Amino acid sequence: MVLNGVFAGKETIMKDRALREKREYLNIREMVEDIGSRYEGRPAYRYRKNPHDKEAIVVNYEKLRDDVRAITTELLSRGFKGKHIAVIGKHSYYWILSYYSVLAADAVLIPLDKDWGADELIETVKTGDVDFVICDTEIREKGEKITEALGIDAPLMLDGEGEGSLFGWRDAGAVKFEKDSSLYFENEIDDKKMSLLVFTSGTTGKGKGVMLSQRNFMSDLADVIPFIDFSVRCMNVLPPHHTYGSSVSIFGQNSIGCDVYISSGVKYILKELQEHKPGHLVAVPLYVETFYRRILKGIKDSGKEKLLFTLMKINDALRKIGLNPFGGFFRKKILSSFGGELNMIISGGAPLNQEMADLFDSIGVKVLNGYGITECAPILAVNHNHFIVPKSVGPVLPIVDARIDEPNEGGEGEIQVKGPNVMLGYYKDDEANRAAFTEDGYFRTGDYGKLVVDKHGTRILYITGRLKNLIILSNGKNVYPEEIEDALSATPGVVDIVVYEGKSRRGDAYNTIVAEIYPDKNLLDDMGIKDFKEYFQGYVNEYNKTAVPYKKIGLLKVREEEFPKNTLRKILRRKMDMTID
Repeated sequence: MVLNGVFAGKETIMKDRALREKREYLNIREMVEDIGSRYEGRPAYRYRKNPHDKEAIVVNYEKLRDDVRAITTELLSRGFKGKHIAVIGKHSYYWILSYYSVLAADAVLIPLDKDWGADELIETVKTGDVDFVICDTEIREKGEKITEALGIDAPLMLDGEGEGSLFGWRDAGAVKFEKDSSLYFENEIDDKKMSLLVFTSGTTGKGKGVMLSQRNFMSDLADVIPFIDFSVRCMNVLPPHHTYGSSVSIFGQNSIGCDVYISSGVKYILKELQEHKPGHLVAVPLYVETFYRRILKGIKDSGKEKLLFTLMKINDALRKIGLNPFGGFFRKKILSSFGGELNMIISGGAPLNQEMADLFDSIGVKVLNGYGITECAPILAVNHNHFIVPKSVGPVLPIVDARIDEPNEGGEGEIQVKGPNVMLGYYKDDEANRAAFTEDGYFRTGDYGKLVVDKHGTRILYITGRLKNLIILSNGKNVYPEEIEDALSATPGVVDIVVYEGKSRRGDAYNTIVAEIYPDKNLLDDMGIKDFKEYFQGYVNEYNKTAVPYKKIGLLKVREEEFPKNTLRKILRRKMDMTID
């Protein structure tokens, strides 16, 4: 049933679905110490300094713990407790050490996108009152421009050797820790004050500084992990400066002893998958969509397209009664290019097409679609391995009090939440804070959706669209562009699609709904498609036949270049030209 307003009560059946005991740490130091002893001898990380190195470097859990002890001790000895420290670099073992060490020193970590320009970075670090900068050697010049602009010490290099590098500080800190470990162990950590200052990418406007405490993200992950059947071997592919890429991929996976391979980048992923053979991935829809297109192409190229899809349908039916006769066949024939062991993908950060999730499920890979937002550290809802609700983002976390504000006749309205994972607020932005919270203390997510409570009392969340993307037509009708995008995103040859209200210079009466597509040119060439627009128009016409009049697509555009995106591969709508004449 759909309930209006507040969804009260917490589902007792959730505990029965847990796959492991809930464990919530007091702070980062306690977690680092625990995993160092609990998983002693087990690999924590594997990585290559150079993607072409023959062998990967392996770091065990006790080595990770010892490195964090040393760097934290050095930071404390230099007076960095409580200071604001910006870390700018790619996902690496060095970045991960900085993440843990800055937090264990009770300082404030400000993770920033290495691909931002120097001017944008300077503006952001000034806003964040940065005291110190740690960055990759490949962006040393940017780092030095930042520190010069702020009038602070030169940046510390994440990679490299010597006194001016993170490992140089680690070596110095290791000596200090060996002589006297009390500086590290007796450092008081306030788990409820700001520890992370995350500047959102601003897909629809200028980003804001989100203040998160260690309690925010620790309570969040502690509520997620028991319901997910994580594999031991996995691979990190997400940028670390986003909360999804840090709290889940780093903190979450380490807390349960995963053996994590740190990817060297998108161009190396397929080779790395085949070598490391991960059982699960934490990803964004970009990766799911890329794998989906690769699978479809492989099936088509095999010449056995009809046979394989028939076997998938048969296997789907038999799995409902506990049989999986073709599971090994699919793993060998289809999943071998992804390492052959992949059985789960956790997808978040953007909407995911259900048709794609269904294909993965047919070949034995569960896709757990979830929903989160930086301001909520970040997860609010996620499907479980043994409880997947198609087209939803899964059950709301037990710690989250969620409601739908002013729901319409279909139960849809803005999703508003309370809970220990909700941010402390926006940094030095009283106006934004007033707008972000209701009078009774609920955080306004800015996302539209509906909550459905099943017969067990489980609160299942469905996302309709982003409030800022909502199209309000001149006749007063509301159109969620995500709904139309979802209907067409699985079309063969579509890499990305954005739906919006095209603005006419002649006035609002001439505006129309536009579907803009960035095509997979290689795939369409292989299919023998010469006129891309004519090809896609056929699918648009089919959609329009069944769409209600006010949701029909009035104009199709096919792009030559990729949409502007941030490093989490979210499309930056605010940078698009939405004029039509």
